[in-house]
Amino acid sequence: MGLKVNVSVIFMLLFLTSADVKAENVVFDVTKYGDEKDISKAFKSAWEDACASTSPSKVLIPRGTYLLGPVIISGPCKAAIELQVEGKLQAPVDMREFEGFSSWITLNYVDQFTLTGGGTFDGQGKSASNQNNCGKDKHCKLPPGSLKFNFITNGIVHDITSTDSKYFHAHLLGCKNLTFQHFTITAHDESLNTDGIHIGRSKDIKIIDSDIGTGDDCISLGHGSRQITIEGVTCAPGHGISIGSLGKSQNEESVSGIFVKNCTLSNTQNGVRIKSWPALFGGSASDIHFEDIIMKNVSNPIVIDQVYCPWNECNRKSASKVSIKNVSFKNIRGTSRTPVAVQLSCSKDIPCDEVEVADIDLKYTGSEGPAKFQCFNVQPKFHGKINPSKC
Repeated sequence: MGLKVNVSVIFMLLFLTSADVKAENVVFDVTKYGDEKDISKAFKSAWEDACASTSPSKVLIPRGTYLLGPVIISGPCKAAIELQVEGKLQAPVDMREFEGFSSWITLNYVDQFTLTGGGTFDGQGKSASNQNNCGKDKHCKLPPGSLKFNFITNGIVHDITSTDSKYFHAHLLGCKNLTFQHFTITAHDESLNTDGIHIGRSKDIKIIDSDIGTGDDCISLGHGSRQITIEGVTCAPGHGISIGSLGKSQNEESVSGIFVKNCTLSNTQNGVRIKSWPALFGGSASDIHFEDIIMKNVSNPIVIDQVYCPWNECNRKSASKVSIKNVSFKNIRGTSRTPVAVQLSCSKDIPCDEVEVADIDLKYTGSEGPAKFQCFNVQPKFHGKINPSKC
């Protein structure tokens, strides 16, 4: 009798222990699906199988270097799905291989998505730069970006590197509750239009503890960006952290709830800025806050520019129709390589409202006199130490 009781107890203990162990993801290794050098077909097949799994799944790209052609992978999937990239993926150099594709890798409509693994997405943009004339022709055909996230919800991208993209490194559209952490971006400082992370029409996005160096905006927020947190980001080189440009198109959605804090910008063409087109269309940007920012040899460290007009394709004399209000710049310090360290240039028809400037200490490193603070069509509220002298 005692033996039977002991066996029953052991069985129950084993059952309870196994119930407490979280089941591991079902793994779909792309190298088991075919060619181990060019994984274009294998990757898509592995994704389709993983996406169809009713248990949480993982698509694994092991260590090694692999060629990957342009690909579109889509949900919805039947359970949470993880893409674990441990190796290095290389995009095609020949632009003809991207016919019909706007991005190298596009992810559509996936919920509970994770991208991780410590691997690298190599866009090979430098090798393809001789096929891109966008620096001379504004009507050129735009090259493909590296990673496009369309309508991704409840996801995280962490411990991943994107290097040498042909266009945007990461482009978000219609995403919600998506976090980028320990996301590294590298590109040479003369690479055209290689924004690090561009966000549009997305909500509850976090970019934290990441290093971004590129040839355009490290982070750019387009219209419809709401509740965005950028924290612990290093931007070097690049064009800074930008909101906009806004007001270029009709029916743009508002931008609101933007929080940029504890970031460092080094040797960038701009620091933190809000930019809108003059003369064109309306829009609004509000509840925007830059705080605890370090500038190291940065041109134009603090900017509101409502006469943003690249290629001279607009009328600078006409006022911007974009409303900007409830904006703060607090505890921003460091060095400026341009004499104008702070420029707040707002619309003459819709002056900026509720702009707060507090505890600014920016020193000009050049020889053209002390740093300057310029204001147009705005009356900021000042608090604490202000250097350069308030406008």
